This record gives sequence, structure tokens and C-alpha cells, in this order.
Amino acid sequence: MMKAKSVVCGMVLGMMSVAAQAACSVNLTGNDAMQISSKQIVVPKTCKEFTIHYQNIGRLPKASMGHNVVVAKLSDFHGVLSDGIKAGLASDFVKAGDKRVLAKTRLLGGGESASIKLNVAQLQSAPYGFVCTFPGHGAMMRGTIVVR
Repeated sequence: MMKAKSVVCGMVLGMMSVAAQAACSVNLTGNDAMQISSKQIVVPKTCKEFTIHYQNIGRLPKASMGHNVVVAKLSDFHGVLSDGIKAGLASDFVKAGDKRVLAKTRLLGGGESASIKLNVAQLQSAPYGFVCTFPGHGAMMRGTIVVR
């Protein structure tokens, strides 16, 4: 009887651990119509690290309809987007060494995916958001990151 209780207790703790890990990540998608699956990501302040799993669910190649996720302060979006255009496709439309960029995925073509990890404490220092830096996409493919 005691052994059965230990097994059940272990299973419950294991499921709680999986649930806690799931709460510290989000799945985000973008498509060929320049739509992103969420305009806001809520990050629990209990997480030390938060992961964004991003997938381009479109079919077009990255040269014509690539998408990425770039995390920066909302106040830095304009500069990050402007400098990204100058950086070009070979740099995934992100200026090399851009200190305003907290994290970024590579530019993804249709069907590709990537993940980025964020330090939650750093996200609490200013209003942050995410944006696709492919030219012209940033106006529609953007959102905010809220730590609660």
C-alpha cells in the first residue's frame, strides 16, 4: 500500500513539474498572410527563464515571406526594424551585434521552426515586445510581452 502511494505521489509531482515547465513557454506561429498567432505573450513572474517556440506555418521560402521573432524594448522597435532592413536577408534582417535585441530567432521559411530563451528578470526592466523584422512585416507581426 505504501509503495502504491509513493508511485501515485511521484506521478502527481511529475505532472506538476511538466505543467510548471509548460507555463514557462509559449508556442507562436506566423503565416504567409503576415499574421501572428498572438499579439501578447504573458510570462509568469515565477519563471526564471521563458521560451518562445516559433513556427512559420506558411509555405513560401524565407527569401519572399520569411519570418522571425526579435525581442526588444518596445521603444527600440523603430531602430531595430530600420537597421534590420539595412542588414539584409543574409543577416536575417537583424543588425549584427545589435545591443537593443534581447533575443532573436533566425529567419524562417515555410514549415521551419526555432526557439529562443529569455531571462524573465531582464524582461521586467522595461516594456518589451516581439516583432518580425522582415521588411514590411513589423507593422502587423508584432506584440507585447507582459510579465505577471
